[in-house]
Amino acid sequence: MSGHSKWATTKHKKAVIDAKRGKLFAKLIKNIEVAARTGGADPDGNPTLFDAIQKAKKSSVPNKNIDSAVKRGAGLEAGGADYETIMYEGYGPNGVAVLIECLTDNRNRAASDVRVAMTRNGGSMADPGSVSYLFHRKGVVIVPKGELAEDDVLGAVLDAGAEEVNDLGETFEVISEATDLVAVRTALQQEGIDYDSADANFVPTMQVQLDEEGARKIFKLIDALEDSDDVQNVFANFDVSDEVMEKVDA
Repeated sequence: MSGHSKWATTKHKKAVIDAKRGKLFAKLIKNIEVAARTGGADPDGNPTLFDAIQKAKKSSVPNKNIDSAVKRGAGLEAGGADYETIMYEGYGPNGVAVLIECLTDNRNRAASDVRVAMTRNGGSMADPGSVSYLFHRKGVVIVPKGELAEDDVLGAVLDAGAEEVNDLGETFEVISEATDLVAVRTALQQEGIDYDSADANFVPTMQVQLDEEGARKIFKLIDALEDSDDVQNVFANFDVSDEVMEKVDA
């Protein structure tokens, strides 16, 4: 059980309903825009765009916002920004390794936001390469449980290159090589299995076990980082037990 994945899943569910909805929407829209710019406006021929749209729809982003983002990205509508991806590395409380993925049209603002969030919440910046070696790029598909058993999901994705299926409580997490992500997602679709998101994420190779105090500190840091419009994703190598998660949630 990966505490980080479970926490991220829970948080994502809450984010859809709470006041952060606007921020979440903006990040999902930015994803779509960049995917359309990179690979064109046709989701059938652009798997990254297909997955970005799927994720936005699952998070209740209105269709008209999605369509506009595709058009802006593909240059069919004015107003698209020139976003670039920048990775920052650092350490959080308890020596937790943190990778921060930014999608920004202003490199200086992004760097400043990340630095301020880190230093104010017990973190510190690190040199490029000093943290990233603790993570592998993996394909991660989140599947809502519903009536599904773990074996149903495993059976659908095993031949497509999936490496493991993790039970996160209300969802399953399917891990594969990043290059097998589209094959795994397609295998689920062919079996009629619904999924919430399919992303290429950074998955830690080793994890730091946290107690309640440590968990609260790292969650606070990640919240502060994600509060920046330029921060798209935060990956960290911590693990939190179910018991600790329950205390934090309470």
